[in-house]
Amino acid sequence: MKRTAAERDARRDPPDPEGEPPDGAPGTARAYENVLMHIHQQVEEGVLKAGDKLPSERKLAERYGIGRSSVRDAIRILEVRGVVKPRQGGGTVVLAFSTDTLVAELAGTLVRKRALVQELMEVRCMIEPPLAARAAAHASAAQIEQLEEVLRRQRDKVRRGELAVEEDTQFHSEIARAAGNRVMLAVLDTLVSLLTETRRHFLQDEERARSSLAGHRLVLRAIRRREPAAAEAAMRKHIRAVEAIIMTRRA
Repeated sequence: MKRTAAERDARRDPPDPEGEPPDGAPGTARAYENVLMHIHQQVEEGVLKAGDKLPSERKLAERYGIGRSSVRDAIRILEVRGVVKPRQGGGTVVLAFSTDTLVAELAGTLVRKRALVQELMEVRCMIEPPLAARAAAHASAAQIEQLEEVLRRQRDKVRRGELAVEEDTQFHSEIARAAGNRVMLAVLDTLVSLLTETRRHFLQDEERARSSLAGHRLVLRAIRRREPAAAEAAMRKHIRAVEAIIMTRRA
């Protein structure tokens, strides 16, 4: 008996017994996260209390529209975090949300954030020194004048004890613009945006704010003198100095 094309395809690719899409299908990436976040939130808010039993894997899978393996992933993470505990023949129950649990969560968050900041600073060190070198070689007189104006505003704010986050950000953006690469300008804007909170804390300290201003002056001096190698070295030194202070503060 001849089979239709659909029947032949069904024999070659039998359905997933848990109803999950095959690996790599759209919308399947990190499917467990909604379950993880929602259960965690319910425990923190007291909706789920110590001793409460979680719904079965099947019910959770139906509730969130995902496969049971994704539900198991979420429960395993909650178990590692000390939020729930599987019991032999008794399902999964909620544990008391103790200070130990809270400290473990906070420590994990700080470690992840510290690693992210360090990696973002590393990316900045990869791309900004070469941009400073290109700016020294290609910046127009008007662009150099714009950099000088930004630096004057930064200097005035620092002298008044005001935060100069906007000027600090603009200085780096103007260098990328003077380098003549719009793609790298967009990348740099994204990096700076991700580091906004860190940079704000960094610049609140008067000594650090003056150190940042001094670093900018050295970079601009090299650009004004049309010295690409010196501009690159000055920018690398500036970013590394900022990174060292930030990471020491977070250690």
